Amino acid sequence: MRALCMGLAVLVAGVASAARAETKPLDVIVFAGGFNWPIWAAQKEGYFARNGVEVHLTPTPGSEFQLKNLIEGKFDIGMTAIDNVIAYQEGQGEAKVDVKPDLFAFMGGDNGFLRLVTVPEVKSYAALKGKQLTVDARTTGYAFVLEKMLQKGGLKDSDYELVKAGGVLARFEDLMQQKHAGTLLLSPFEVPAEAKGFTLLGSAIDVLGHYQGLVGATRRQWARQHRAELVGYIRGYVAGLGWLYDRKNKAAAIQLFEANLPKLSPELAAKSYDILLAPKGGFARKAEIDMKGVREVLALRSEYGEPKKKLTDPGKYIDLTYYEQALAK
Repeated sequence: MRALCMGLAVLVAGVASAARAETKPLDVIVFAGGFNWPIWAAQKEGYFARNGVEVHLTPTPGSEFQLKNLIEGKFDIGMTAIDNVIAYQEGQGEAKVDVKPDLFAFMGGDNGFLRLVTVPEVKSYAALKGKQLTVDARTTGYAFVLEKMLQKGGLKDSDYELVKAGGVLARFEDLMQQKHAGTLLLSPFEVPAEAKGFTLLGSAIDVLGHYQGLVGATRRQWARQHRAELVGYIRGYVAGLGWLYDRKNKAAAIQLFEANLPKLSPELAAKSYDILLAPKGGFARKAEIDMKGVREVLALRSEYGEPKKKLTDPGKYIDLTYYEQALAK
């Protein structure tokens, strides 16, 4: 009997080892925050593993670090703003890169979840006159969205100053210390900010109508050489979304959220669920790309980007063949 048990143990260990060997590692660089929820769900529920990949996440301090290292091949995939993809492909990126960018977006993520949050005493756009607001990078990311929101709020360029402060986590911490008057936060960062008395001044989607925020992005050469892994990542991510949107998983989803963001209270975690998984305006249900939203990104970049370019073709920065294969039955 003992020999039988030992034999079974060896067999089980061998099967587990073989299963691990069959999964290919993927290095994915992300911004820290609750918008990684589908990835956490896919990791926890085994959706990535079932599709042959093992995802390792690295949080980035900002878009410059993320894009430089993604372009130069230090990471396989980046969950980043499509504006970053477009900027670096068009030679408008902020960070110096040592190779020619070869990026494209292969799936969507969300509409940006962009909220303009200000210090408690600022209750209107007019009150931002003479103030400093923070951005990730001056020429990429969501800086142009912020400029457009401020313009539509009645402010001129000379009425305020934009200061580089890094990724959303760094900007959130800067705002909490009231070093600057406001910033664009990605949901659910506005939830703890509002709980502390900070002002939610507006949402980008209410100003712009459509906007494509985060996308999955990678290099074209890497994608051609790792089609199976990329398709597996997309399938796992979409399955993670499906699990999150299944209401019977709500309690487990909130628990997972709290585990990854331990500083957030249970009440604020529950509120984040209602925001990020709202029937309208939450995560893209199937990680689809909103082409109207991409055109809005191109319009903003055509208006504010340097050197000046007229950008009109979303297809130049997007290849959905991997996504279509992943979702094909």
